[in-house]
Amino acid sequence: MSVTSLGGPLIVVPRSALPAWGGGDTDDYERACAVDGYVGLIPVGSPAALVLGDEPANTTYLPEERLFVRWLAAYAEKDLIDGARRAVDDGVPWDIDEDVRWVVDGPVVLFDAAWPGTELEDDNHLLIDPGPGTYRVRATSYTDGDTMMVLVQLTDDPDC
Repeated sequence: MSVTSLGGPLIVVPRSALPAWGGGDTDDYERACAVDGYVGLIPVGSPAALVLGDEPANTTYLPEERLFVRWLAAYAEKDLIDGARRAVDDGVPWDIDEDVRWVVDGPVVLFDAAWPGTELEDDNHLLIDPGPGTYRVRATSYTDGDTMMVLVQLTDDPDC
């Protein structure tokens, strides 16, 4: 399943902080829109939320690779997923300007930043459980033939 946007950024909020996310009618949404680049962090209560910025692209998550795959251009979702896995396997170069540290306390939820955290519906979000910890979040754009995507990967932070 992928999550779509109504035109703004997608956000990944720790499930513990969902009630604190106000959505489109609050300054939360404005803060998410202000993130420059592919990724950024903004506070939501005490934990931080991960903003997937730059493009309002359909996004899915590949748990084995801990990889958010953002669809920019592809003929089919299978092409996108295959290209993303190939990129990771081949050692895609990550953009050094798109690298943040993110602390999570448990499962996180991917959804359109316009939605309030208390009003999510069954078909508009993904529940993701990378496990509690500190992650290095890195991002890059990648092109594989006619398939273009933004990749955002969570990796264990060796400094923690």
